[in-house]
Amino acid sequence: MKIGNVEISGYAALAPMAGVTDRAFRELCAGFGAAMVTGEMVSSKGLIYDSDKSRELLVLSENERPAAVQLFGNEPETMAQAAVIAMEYSPDIIDINMGCPAPKIASNGCGSALMKDPELCGRIVSAVKGAVSVPVTVKIRKGWDKNSVNAVEVAKICEEAGADAITVHGRTREQQYMPSADWEIIRQVKKSVKVPVIGNGDITSAELAAAMIEQTGCDMVMVGRGALGNPWIFREISMLLGHDRPSLPVSTAERISVLLKHVSKMCEYKGEAVAMREARKHAAWYFKGVRGAAALRRKAVELETFEDLITLCREIE
Repeated sequence: MKIGNVEISGYAALAPMAGVTDRAFRELCAGFGAAMVTGEMVSSKGLIYDSDKSRELLVLSENERPAAVQLFGNEPETMAQAAVIAMEYSPDIIDINMGCPAPKIASNGCGSALMKDPELCGRIVSAVKGAVSVPVTVKIRKGWDKNSVNAVEVAKICEEAGADAITVHGRTREQQYMPSADWEIIRQVKKSVKVPVIGNGDITSAELAAAMIEQTGCDMVMVGRGALGNPWIFREISMLLGHDRPSLPVSTAERISVLLKHVSKMCEYKGEAVAMREARKHAAWYFKGVRGAAALRRKAVELETFEDLITLCREIE
């Protein structure tokens, strides 16, 4: 499919996740077959105020394309100005966050709080679209709460304002990440707009990715938590939906090899001190299903150096 003029080859995209989808993880997932990746959400005001931390989140490499950067904010003009700054980093797509449920984001009227004001959603899309030359997409939720399920309305308004694709997470902000995602709302959005629709929510296996596409008619799925410690999910989805032979189960040796490669890249890009603090959670995710996982996870929270990780991995049978 195409998002604007950007060709997307594949079936599954990597979702933006704060504190997770950094450059190292995006490159890794792209290497395993992610059709598109999106970076951690970036504050529009942070960019306007020239925050180094915000700018660092925009850095992309050629090993992860096509790649989107995601901006959050609730002021159309500020979002447009931030999008112009983001273009300095040559993203393939600008994505607008209308779905983050985190209290510190939503309480400021950003992220999923935008679902309460569909007209503002349209004005933001229009402003960003008018400011950049690349496709503009949005990531929305089912609605704010059970009394305001308005994903279809918001999707239509965003499409009319110029959005080139829409990602739908099948839960309201009130539901956070529980219970199971409602795939029916994804199907309804797909029926209501002409631009590509990407389905998001509870994709933890290739079989579920295939089921979502079949049940909703969405053009592609977006994988978030299902990729944590499991970048192989993109390979598995590609092989199943591409009617290739099934991939073999991931061996413990491959799991550890990829973990070390992942964290090594984190150290290269961020410096060892910062990277190893962030790597603790990644190590815990990779250890899932490994013999002695509980003990390994307990030790992972104490990792200080890359050598510590190597030593820990040597304990694995």
